[in-house]
Amino acid sequence: MKNDISTTFSIKLNGLVQGIGFRPYVFQLAKKWNLKGTVSNGPSGVHIQILANEKIANDFLEEIISNPPALSRIVSHELTENAFTNFSHFEIIESKTEQSGASTLLTPDLAMCENCRQELQDPDNRRFRYPFITCTHCGPRYSIIQKLPYDRVNSSMQDFDMCPECHDEFENPENRRFYSQTNSCKSCGPRLFWYESKLSKSEQVLIDNQDAILTAVKDALTKGKILAVKGIGGYLLLCDAANEMAVKTLRERKHRPSKPFAILYPDIEKLRHDTYVTDCESEHLQSPVSPVVLVKRKEISRFSIDESVAPGLDHLGVMLPYSPLLAIIASDFRKPLVATSGNISNSPIIFQDKKALEELVGIADFILTNNREIVTPQDDSVIRFSALHQKKIILRRSRGMSPDLAISQKTSPFPSQKIAFGASAKSTFCIQNGNEKYISQYHGDLENYDTQESFRHSLNHLTTIFGLSPATHGNFAMLLSDMHPGYFSTLLADEYAAKFHAKVTKIQHHQAHFAAVLAENDLAEDSENVLGVIWDGTGYGTDGMIWGGEFFYQNQRLHFPYFDSLLGDKMAKEPRLSALAVLSAFSKEPLPRFLENKFTNTEWTYLQKVIGSNTLKTSSIGRLFDAVASLTGLTDKTSFEGEAALLLEQEAQRYFDANGYDFPENYFDKAEFLIDELIADIHKEKQTGWIAAKFHYSVVKFAEHTAVQLGAKKLAFSGGVFQNTLLTDLFIENLSGKFDLYFHGQLSPNDENISLGQLAYINAVKV
Repeated sequence: MKNDISTTFSIKLNGLVQGIGFRPYVFQLAKKWNLKGTVSNGPSGVHIQILANEKIANDFLEEIISNPPALSRIVSHELTENAFTNFSHFEIIESKTEQSGASTLLTPDLAMCENCRQELQDPDNRRFRYPFITCTHCGPRYSIIQKLPYDRVNSSMQDFDMCPECHDEFENPENRRFYSQTNSCKSCGPRLFWYESKLSKSEQVLIDNQDAILTAVKDALTKGKILAVKGIGGYLLLCDAANEMAVKTLRERKHRPSKPFAILYPDIEKLRHDTYVTDCESEHLQSPVSPVVLVKRKEISRFSIDESVAPGLDHLGVMLPYSPLLAIIASDFRKPLVATSGNISNSPIIFQDKKALEELVGIADFILTNNREIVTPQDDSVIRFSALHQKKIILRRSRGMSPDLAISQKTSPFPSQKIAFGASAKSTFCIQNGNEKYISQYHGDLENYDTQESFRHSLNHLTTIFGLSPATHGNFAMLLSDMHPGYFSTLLADEYAAKFHAKVTKIQHHQAHFAAVLAENDLAEDSENVLGVIWDGTGYGTDGMIWGGEFFYQNQRLHFPYFDSLLGDKMAKEPRLSALAVLSAFSKEPLPRFLENKFTNTEWTYLQKVIGSNTLKTSSIGRLFDAVASLTGLTDKTSFEGEAALLLEQEAQRYFDANGYDFPENYFDKAEFLIDELIADIHKEKQTGWIAAKFHYSVVKFAEHTAVQLGAKKLAFSGGVFQNTLLTDLFIENLSGKFDLYFHGQLSPNDENISLGQLAYINAVKV
């Protein structure tokens, strides 16, 4: 294409444009167009200068916007005419620094691409079995970035100078690793180190040969040993998924009695042998995110997966190797491996080498580490799909997803610096920097001290990247937190307020949930016409009660009728308490003997006194699910969060799978009628699956009845209850023809979305 030179034009691109091969793409495109100029990274995105006339400059920009590199996303662009600069050719130049803070999006870590996978398995390739193979299309990004712009010198890869061969690839425009910031090989890249746990300390096993270390890994797994392996965002614990003793030992050491473990399969073919993996699930398992996906297991899987891996469950949390190291380990072992976060249960994933060598000694028999630093920790992301409509639900948003968020980035009426500190359980924070928003990875329960420190670490990391501090960028305009006065996130917001001389605004928990789902579905401007169906386990209400069964519509709040909130957090761990509270509140009949039998005489006497004098009430639908799980005999005490609701959902799903999704009756139009009808079905010895199915269908009808009463035509759903895929299917199946339904797609419905919701609420939404 001929270029009639007129002047110099500058193009600025903001968005997900760093760490995904954007500069090499622009370089190749400029060569194709016969343009002269430069391309570089900067803290605010990609900067391009070209010699061109106005038409060619506009056409060139349109080509970039219309056909950007895979995985990139351009959020904004700007074309300006500059003073004439005479360029002799087109080149990638050194990244630019700017006085103002960074404002581009951060690229998540990317699972190993197919080209690198093939090279990894090719004996004739110089990167054969190299555990850190990457290219411009894959590898660690967010987990290694120290500051922007995204360049090797600003990441933990700065510790590894490229050898001549790697440097030649880096400089070669025809090579897939042209300008790849993570480029390395066996000669110049990170190296593995092998440690054995002995009593209370770890001792390095001096194996200089990297291949010999990988052989030692396979041998240890074959012998039933537990390994801690440094991954992309932290350490994973691995063991043979078929070895009963290994799994039992891991549970004992990790203090995790029954919560299911994730399973690493070597390839999709072996996974298909054990599970009914759908096309949609397969696609996501092999995507650049490569999350853990919950898939339905086949009966034959019980031969290759020990029952204690996912006791009593119809689904397995599975993943495929997303990093070259995991690919080598899984391929060598050739069978499924348990792959769970490297930590004691309820603590954050361990990502620092020193801490791993000190604290994982009591769990792992051997520790496989490397000398590439992890800058920020991340667990594996977890998703599931509904059985009928294949609706994706994110259960944990972390590696491969965070901190990217592709929601409408409309100009905020308050385009300033804000931090939203989120909730307590399933904690995240969200930073607004101008008009851009960045939501952190999942951190876990902030009641745990180590989780608090991990939360602080990640928050400091992101605020440093964006230059957000009093010394560099002025004060924050606003800090946002939950209303609960005892949350660590609330206290941390107050701490930041003192440090940054900023105001803290408290946002009610469920209003933040509603704001989050509105923002994600671009409904903020239409919020008054949307009924928010916000159901979860707990949230501090404006009336001092524990909310959790909320409807928001046109400045109104309706809710599930209050019942007693018993014994604080203990109620969430003992569904029998929810059963007692619900029956005591709503049943017109004497409490049944089978309920009393769930308690000792001492407990029963004490609880009768508590119920008579208790003033703290809850509207929680989450606790209602717990109550039904207890009343139907599924569980009275749980060992992990959500266990009771999961078991109830499983029973109902089995019924619908066998009988179809039409259900002839429901329990109630009014909540007060629910319990006595349900108890009557129990006394009639109705099947547990039938009762569970009827209950699920009934809460859908309850929401429908509320929507009809209010005259709402649009329903938006948020809160932890909507992690239930069956409930989602039933809403779609029964209400989609009558209402417009909106769910979360990029965020989890659980408390991970609270931080974004706090920002969305204060910026645009009135609920």
